[in-house]
Amino acid sequence: MVSNKDVELFVRDEGRGPVVVLLHGWPDTSSLWVELAALLGAAGYRCVSVDLRGCGRSTKPDAVERYVMRELVGDVAAVIDHLGAGRVTVLGHDWGANLAWAVATFRPDLVRSIVALSVGHPTAFRSAGLEQQLKSWYTLLFAHEGLGEAFLRKNDYEAMRTWLGHPEVEHVITELERDGQMRTHLLWYRANIPPSAFVDDPPVLPPVTAPALGIWSSGDRALSERQMRDSAHYCEAGFTFVRLEGFGHWLPLEAPREVAHEVDRFLRAHDVHPTK
Repeated sequence: MVSNKDVELFVRDEGRGPVVVLLHGWPDTSSLWVELAALLGAAGYRCVSVDLRGCGRSTKPDAVERYVMRELVGDVAAVIDHLGAGRVTVLGHDWGANLAWAVATFRPDLVRSIVALSVGHPTAFRSAGLEQQLKSWYTLLFAHEGLGEAFLRKNDYEAMRTWLGHPEVEHVITELERDGQMRTHLLWYRANIPPSAFVDDPPVLPPVTAPALGIWSSGDRALSERQMRDSAHYCEAGFTFVRLEGFGHWLPLEAPREVAHEVDRFLRAHDVHPTK
């Protein structure tokens, strides 16, 4: 466990070599990364995956303000500081990708490179037009206390078993109903995507100064290609875009070998030398 004030973060640490910190999104935990971490470990990287606050075996604060992005960035910074490995690669999926962008933006001293799966830079995401807003409709439900939970549980979790498309949906349902996670997972949305985000101007952020890789899949029903491609506008040290064909949103589970290959190729191209 790694401490950040009163929050205890469960961490899986495996492999040897340059450090890659893995950040999951909704509705996952660090178990999302088991296969990808094994592949990257075999390629010579040390993979550190985290149950983020509100999720899995980590502390689950009850108040929505405890999930604002500043607090989440602080958690990742505490993990990186604990490792004592200097600057690291931060790799995230879904909300974890959003968090990875935020860490690279506000704590550039900790980030050597960033890999974002599915979710592009926050400004690119918010600037991606009506197509992306329509794909993000569910965030309006999740923003309201009790409504998001009721929607996900309705008709024996019908939405989760059909609309969500998660390859391990039964495991996810069981996990969300443990220790109040159905609610605490959704506090990420309530703290960071208010309904007004659909009409407010996109955020203006400092440029990302670490090299960035964005991987998007053609079968992703929740994220448009534009919001990932346009991330290039906000990456001062360069942005590499990879489009994977035929996979859905859950890239760490659906395409772990393809993702591991692209990550390894990107890191080697930016002078990260794995341990063999």
